[in-house]
Amino acid sequence: MPTTPLRSRRTVKQSRALGIALTPKAQKYLDRRPYGPGQHGRTRRRTDSDYAVRLREKQRLRAQYGIREAQMTRYYEEAKRRDGLTGETLIELLESRLDALVLRAGFARTIAQARQFVVHRHILVDGKRVDRPSFRVKPGQMIHVHERSEKFEPFQVAAAGAHQDALPSVPGYLTVEIDKLQATLSRAPKREEVPVTCEEQMVVEYYAR
Repeated sequence: MPTTPLRSRRTVKQSRALGIALTPKAQKYLDRRPYGPGQHGRTRRRTDSDYAVRLREKQRLRAQYGIREAQMTRYYEEAKRRDGLTGETLIELLESRLDALVLRAGFARTIAQARQFVVHRHILVDGKRVDRPSFRVKPGQMIHVHERSEKFEPFQVAAAGAHQDALPSVPGYLTVEIDKLQATLSRAPKREEVPVTCEEQMVVEYYAR
């Protein structure tokens, strides 16, 4: 399930524009070229407006989960209805997505690959196939790779722990047995543990405008 060169270039360009690495490969490019894409990428930008700053934070968050604007809006509206800080709740809801947890567990190298695994029905939750990346995993549920899929090369690579050096450490809300390609959401994610780069209050301000 290789990443196409076009998609890879697009992701690198998006990463440079947002100033965050969306994939391990993009991180290598950012290390070499820590500035925006295009012929004016090296030049100092004029001071962004408050709106532009909020917009960029919202785009950063969307890009890290690879979701559409309509989906992000629905998550925001749900977070706003819940108790607690809306920004923190928003990220905690996003982090409960199945594709996000497949990535955090180290089964996939990128969020796009994690989504592909789910859509192609390689992933089970408590023994049942789930093909919706947005499926909300509940504490206590186990995520694992289907027995027939374990022999595929991407999962063999994952089971050997090959992604662990490229990805952030497994967060405390996940219990992972990588050699068995199993992970359990032991408790609800907390914002301070979620490895995403975002000023969530600015995202809230963007939608509340």
